[in-house]
Amino acid sequence: MRDGTPAPTGLGRRSRRLSEEETERRMLDAAQAMVNRTGLTVSLDHLSFEDVIREAGVARSAVYRRWPYKDLFFTDLVAELARAAIPSPADNAAILALIRKVVAEHTDRLATGEGRHSVVLELFRQAALYDFQTLYGSPQWRTYLALHATFDSLADGQLRDQIQRTLAESEQGFITRVAAAWQKVAELFGYRLRPELAAGYDTIATLASATARGLILMALSTPELATHQTTAKPFGATETRDWSLPALGLASIASAFLEPDPTVSWTDDRIGAIRHSIDDLQLPGPADPTAPTAGPPGS
Repeated sequence: MRDGTPAPTGLGRRSRRLSEEETERRMLDAAQAMVNRTGLTVSLDHLSFEDVIREAGVARSAVYRRWPYKDLFFTDLVAELARAAIPSPADNAAILALIRKVVAEHTDRLATGEGRHSVVLELFRQAALYDFQTLYGSPQWRTYLALHATFDSLADGQLRDQIQRTLAESEQGFITRVAAAWQKVAELFGYRLRPELAAGYDTIATLASATARGLILMALSTPELATHQTTAKPFGATETRDWSLPALGLASIASAFLEPDPTVSWTDDRIGAIRHSIDDLQLPGPADPTAPTAGPPGS
């Protein structure tokens, strides 16, 4: 320059050095902005292709002939996970034992409307918590929920569409089974859908499933939700008991959609038939997509 001052250089124009805290904040903000634009993605980074080969006990050369690149294998794996992660109910034998136990302990209450209502509420109270705790601890269910939440982020459009179709089919089969179970239990205890709601058992099954899944997701980060109990006498119950959040949620759905069927005549024969029906009740597993699952919990 004319006054003898040297012209500024690139080094002279450089920004000041950021502190460690500023660097951390900028990195986190930038990454969060990127995630907000694109969404979280399905990740299998914790799986090593070589570890899978060793676990499978197969020849490495045969594997690479089938999948020349590990990304091809992981694409097939995601599709397989979607097919395998079909929602299944809690252990059928345990749920059956619980239903039979509740009915056996309260057979004397079946003669009155109030008594039958208390039996159904007690069934909800116990079965909903058992079902929730079983699914909450199930890795299969966590995979299923994760696939639902993240499949849309898959880069491969064909794979993404395939996963969506698979999840939709498994979801429909699950809702169908749960709806059939709700209907079976409702009719057994003399309840019907409230006609003014113009809703079917599939609506109940959908809402019950959404309630349970929401609580499962929340409990993953807030584990105390899984054990939280409220001492109460809700929904016309005759006794004060400890109620879990899943039980409160599902019983509230049942109370909203179901009412005693006025056309049902409660004779001694019918009351006796309830216990007989419970003793003969069989709950098929998820292999039969049209059959009912474990009853009213419906998670």
